[in-house]
Amino acid sequence: MTMMTKVCVSALALSIASEAAATEWNVSVWGKRRAFTEHIHKLADLVAEKTNGEFTMNVSYGGLSKNTENLDGISIGAFEMAQFCAGYHPDKNRAITVLELPFLGVNTLDEEVAVSNAVYAHPAVAEEMAQWSARMLMTSPMPQYNLVGTGEPRDTLEKMDGMRVRATGGIGKAFEAVGAVPTSVTSSEAYQAMESGVVDTVAFAQHAHLSFGTINEADWWTANLNPGTVNCPVVVNIDAYDALSDAEREALESSVPEAIDYYLSNYGELLKKWDDVLAEKSVEKVMISDEELAKFEEIGGKPIQDAWLADMSAQGLPGQELLDLVRSTLKAQRGTN
Repeated sequence: MTMMTKVCVSALALSIASEAAATEWNVSVWGKRRAFTEHIHKLADLVAEKTNGEFTMNVSYGGLSKNTENLDGISIGAFEMAQFCAGYHPDKNRAITVLELPFLGVNTLDEEVAVSNAVYAHPAVAEEMAQWSARMLMTSPMPQYNLVGTGEPRDTLEKMDGMRVRATGGIGKAFEAVGAVPTSVTSSEAYQAMESGVVDTVAFAQHAHLSFGTINEADWWTANLNPGTVNCPVVVNIDAYDALSDAEREALESSVPEAIDYYLSNYGELLKKWDDVLAEKSVEKVMISDEELAKFEEIGGKPIQDAWLADMSAQGLPGQELLDLVRSTLKAQRGTN
């Protein structure tokens, strides 16, 4: 073998070894790139940068799974990372549904991050997620949901009676308590449901009203109803996580806070422009009276929380402990601000 051949063989061997050492993860999300997924892209950029391109993530919008089946895909290792929302399958992620209860009193995205992180770290959550081979990585914090609707504004509880609303989780239960008829069509189906008249109102955070087009069908938007929000974690497959090298795991974990900070900054810019969006699309900004809000909380708040506590207790889950954790975390968060 000539010297040149030896050099070529050595180079080829090094190339193969390098390729073998590289880690590539597939990430399942849905819809299209939007404020709700910016932290995932930021995370992928940071991890690739910290590992000199040896650990990369391919983010797929609906190409790997339906949004309602992302947790199932994680459980069988069909992909390594995914985003899902607790309200899509509350029976599979019972513990984190505490974060979707109505009228928890969470006011800001920073508070949403704090309570989510606290709940995700609870042993009951880790144990339940492990049943699906899933490990919590980070949240996807969203502001309080509000309605867009067609026709006359639903600005009193009386007008909400019989309202057909796209709402999931605890928010759906809160609307049901005041006589509305919630349906849990997925976010991707909300526009069509609204356009075809299957629903006359849709409960979303601002980015989703934009991203999924429901704002384009709307005559009005409730600025201050704020019944709650949904909780949408990003999880990783446990086997894939355990297979990472120490350096890769460090790159992943250390990038989460920065990815969340980027998300919060990006979402903040969207919120600043929201009033301009309403004006541009001729959508009326509706303010609910304090009296109606108090009635809504009384009917759709504590009774829903109490029913959830009873349900969790019956299933042997520490519901009261989780709810107390949310409240104590909120108190601590406000004490630091």
